[in-house]
Amino acid sequence: MLRSLFSGISGLRSHQTMLDVTGNNIANVNTTGFKASQIQFQDTLSQMLTGATGAQDGVGGANPAQVGLGVQVAGITTNFTQGAAQLTGRSTDMMISGDGFFVVRQGTQQFYTRAGSFDFDSTGQMVLPGDGAIVQGWAAENGVIDTSAAVGDIRVGVGTVMPAKATTTAPFAGNLQADAKDGTVKTVAVKAYDAIGNEREIELTLTKGATGWTMSATDGTASYPATGTEAMTFDAAGNLTSTQSFALGAVTVDLSGVTGLAGVDTVAAQKQDGYASGILESFSLGSDGTITGSFSNGLKQALGRIAMASFTNPSGLSKAGGSLFTTTVNSGDPQVGAAGTGGRGTLSSGSLEMSNVDLSTEFTQLIIAQRGFQANSRVITTSDEVLQELVNLKR
Repeated sequence: MLRSLFSGISGLRSHQTMLDVTGNNIANVNTTGFKASQIQFQDTLSQMLTGATGAQDGVGGANPAQVGLGVQVAGITTNFTQGAAQLTGRSTDMMISGDGFFVVRQGTQQFYTRAGSFDFDSTGQMVLPGDGAIVQGWAAENGVIDTSAAVGDIRVGVGTVMPAKATTTAPFAGNLQADAKDGTVKTVAVKAYDAIGNEREIELTLTKGATGWTMSATDGTASYPATGTEAMTFDAAGNLTSTQSFALGAVTVDLSGVTGLAGVDTVAAQKQDGYASGILESFSLGSDGTITGSFSNGLKQALGRIAMASFTNPSGLSKAGGSLFTTTVNSGDPQVGAAGTGGRGTLSSGSLEMSNVDLSTEFTQLIIAQRGFQANSRVITTSDEVLQELVNLKR
């Protein structure tokens, strides 16, 4: 049989595969986080008709004469260029700007994806729609995230409670007017909390007398001093030289920031370090993947951080369906870490990465594949006509 028949058949098969790849790209033009594939061809073995000969005295060398035996698919690679951003406004939609993949778990197996359209299930787990793969990351403990620990399921539960923190320091600062009128009384108060969030008020009473300012403090159960008042003295520069701090129950009242200058009265309570308990009301996502919750007590606290993985050879990953990838022996091991570190991209909340399929390129590839298929069909037809002529030699 003619070699051209088999060459034409190999061309048909290869261009059919090219059509399959192009068709799949076009079908996924609106798939979130989809990465287009590209096909490469290479020739197959060539049959040696005559070998090469070297130059000799009086005789020149000759090149080898070979006939190719067709074409084959060399490989199908994934194009990991960045897709365009699509704004959605959903706080659970996340887009990777740069390299890297989200890490998700299905059963006992880890997968990797660029599709960041996440939802929450009934237990508060952050999951992918459809297959329910659970997003992986690091949970925070009292607002502290340890990214060196092993990754686990990300959970943002409705009704998450921020525990109360007992007040340990209540600072007061500002200027106490040195030339205030005798008999002037100034009361400054600050809220304080115990370990279970009970609120009380620490009240500082400042009185101007003929010899200067005196002070006393109470939290409703304890007082300082135990009886009477204590004098407040200042040096020539207005710096406090009397008691800098004192204990009122379990709270240290700090007066080191109080000065005694004339003409200005600005003494006020500063922010104390305790707070009441609160219930989670909303959350937001930072560019490093940190999920920050806003609580009913007016405070914000880190709830967790989404993990990202990078690979030495991302094109070596294997597509597993559902916009998921799995590792192979040629992808390298995943390097898991926080967004924005180790070459990993940053995250944007409220947007998704669109497919990176370029329709103009894909339609051009369709034309190339179609014409290549037609040309190889013509090779088969021509070879058949040649064989028919051979058969017709004997009538």
